[in-house]
Amino acid sequence: MATRKVLNELKEKIRSFLTNIKIKSIEFEGPNLVVYVEDPKQLLGSGDIIKRLAKDLRKRIIVRADPKSRKPPGEAEEIIKQVVPEEAKITSIFFDEENGEVIIEAEKPGIVIGKRGKTLREIIMETGWSPKVVRTPPIRSKTIEDIRNYLLSVREERKEILKKVGERIHRGTIYEDKWVRITFLGGSREVGRSCYLLQTPESKIMIDCGVNVSNLNQTPYLYVPEVAPLDSIDAVVVTHAHLDHCGLIPILYKYGYKGPIYLTQPTRDLMVLLQLDFIDVAVKEGGVTPYESQHIREALKHSITLDYGVVTDIAPDVRLTFYNAGHILGSAIAHFHIGEGLYNVAFTGDFKFERTRLFDKAETNFPRLEALVMEATYGGSEDFQPSRKEAEEKLIEVINKTVSRGGKVLIPAFAVGRSQEVMIVLEEAIREKKIPEVPVYLDGMIYEATAIHTAYPEYLNAHLRDLIFHQGVNPFISESFVRVDSASKRDEVINDKSPAVIIATSGMLNGGPVMEYFKALAPDEKNTLVLVGYQAEGTLGRRIQKGWKEVPFPSNGKREVVYVNMEVVTVDGFSGHSDRRQLINYVKSLSSKPEKILTVHGDEGKCIELASAIYKTFRVETRAPMNLETVRLL
Repeated sequence: MATRKVLNELKEKIRSFLTNIKIKSIEFEGPNLVVYVEDPKQLLGSGDIIKRLAKDLRKRIIVRADPKSRKPPGEAEEIIKQVVPEEAKITSIFFDEENGEVIIEAEKPGIVIGKRGKTLREIIMETGWSPKVVRTPPIRSKTIEDIRNYLLSVREERKEILKKVGERIHRGTIYEDKWVRITFLGGSREVGRSCYLLQTPESKIMIDCGVNVSNLNQTPYLYVPEVAPLDSIDAVVVTHAHLDHCGLIPILYKYGYKGPIYLTQPTRDLMVLLQLDFIDVAVKEGGVTPYESQHIREALKHSITLDYGVVTDIAPDVRLTFYNAGHILGSAIAHFHIGEGLYNVAFTGDFKFERTRLFDKAETNFPRLEALVMEATYGGSEDFQPSRKEAEEKLIEVINKTVSRGGKVLIPAFAVGRSQEVMIVLEEAIREKKIPEVPVYLDGMIYEATAIHTAYPEYLNAHLRDLIFHQGVNPFISESFVRVDSASKRDEVINDKSPAVIIATSGMLNGGPVMEYFKALAPDEKNTLVLVGYQAEGTLGRRIQKGWKEVPFPSNGKREVVYVNMEVVTVDGFSGHSDRRQLINYVKSLSSKPEKILTVHGDEGKCIELASAIYKTFRVETRAPMNLETVRLL
């Protein structure tokens, strides 16, 4: 009843505001209020009116043509091809029926848009579909295409899901008590299985739900009373796609969660890629998978994507806004506005407070911020990384040294983030003759993850966008990069005696194709292993980093020892995490100074040391909470 009352009141306000527009219906669709109009022409010029209305109602309002007024997709596609000049070079037309949009991929998007948007207006009038124009990515992503096709196949189910989500968000508040608290379910005083529960008297919001990459048997504490039953949770918010933050999202649907997941669009695509690979690797290695592919699809079916800076209702008393975190593609700082100005808390997830080859540095400008939950991966008193320039120079030096003695350079890297950073550095170094023209082999999910990067140029920094779009240099599609897409190709690379660089997953040598290369290359002192990312305790990468010279490997039911004679070099500075100096500077740079700062996602000592340093420097209340601890913020 409360939901219906809220909707009726909103409908009345909208109809009184939009007196000149013939409204067919007004419906909840997830966090949005969607206004369907009878005449597609009324979509034109309605933008300013809708913006004023949305500001007045403090709701996300979208105007779409009534589905009955839209041309069928086949007919609409023919009209678009007639309206858009051939020189635009359209490569794909995809109809997003859920949002009433037609996504037009073209090599020259400006021609599709037309002078002052003339062509777009013509598409709307002739087809009834709202056009969205994107540049054709230079590398096709099978993951993105599969996701589009799947969401299209479940559009009717999605419509019902979004309707229920909207009703739940707008159910109204009932409690007079005012309090805010966080329960730490994983990722506290440790790296891995990040999971937090933000609660008010009205709402429960889960932030992240990840695996422990060094011990897959350790999961977040999902069985505690605060969480149960899972369907009492209003929303799950995912900060980014690394498995220690999103690896167990599908298990929520396996055990009864039916609500939405909020995340950026690149995070959604990368998350699906990594989760499918996660269970695939588990099966190949004879392990037990915590969930099946059907649960990944169920999570995808419930996903709601948000852009940076868009304020969105996700519960009766909670609004969410994503901000750039600078960590990996689509990574976000999640800012929660609770009540009508009652309290504001942000979760940084993993973030980088430095401009990198891929991204701008993490956002610090928040309208209000009373509490901050921030990572402390490199929060220890001695955790100072070299500059990115120094890191790049060291990597180039190591490669030149190895190539000169006829060896191979093996770089274990996360498929998302570090791989693309290293690729850009190597492409430039080869192009500028800083290193010889040796092949750079990409193995594992790196190629597909890179394809997803090329599909979202708006999430990359301005320099990289300019390089790609205006200077005609796309580092991701250099001829130096060679894709390894089969076991036979991998064997060919290993057996080839000529120098090369190999970038392979996984980044901590705890599985994946990098293990085959390591096993073959480790005994030869001509070769070099370069560690460019964080190596968690308990992983093979950390053991080798500490100096292990003999590594046991399972082989045909027995154990064989691999002798590590290859050179092992750690190149700090490529990490997507902020070092101690950057973490302190981030707090200093915040536009709104928080009253409380909680440090998580770091070894115990690092969380405590960072909390202590922040307190001493800024005299802000700090804490390094433990797993299963609940902290009241208000």
